[in-house]
Amino acid sequence: MPRGEKSAYSDKQKREARHIEEGYEKRGISPKEAERRAWATVNKLDGGGKKSGSGRKKSTH
Repeated sequence: MPRGEKSAYSDKQKREARHIEEGYEKRGISPKEAERRAWATVNKLDGGGKKSGSGRKKSTH
């Protein structure tokens, strides 16, 4: 998957990124920088693209 491709993200993550991006743009951040920051925030919150299936729970170590 090429860098910057968003197909590995769920619809919820995409909506969340758009919402965050709009907030940055309202504060005067350029659209390109707002998009970068929005996806960085989504990655920080969710750890990246779609995650599902058995064995995906966080360990208690």
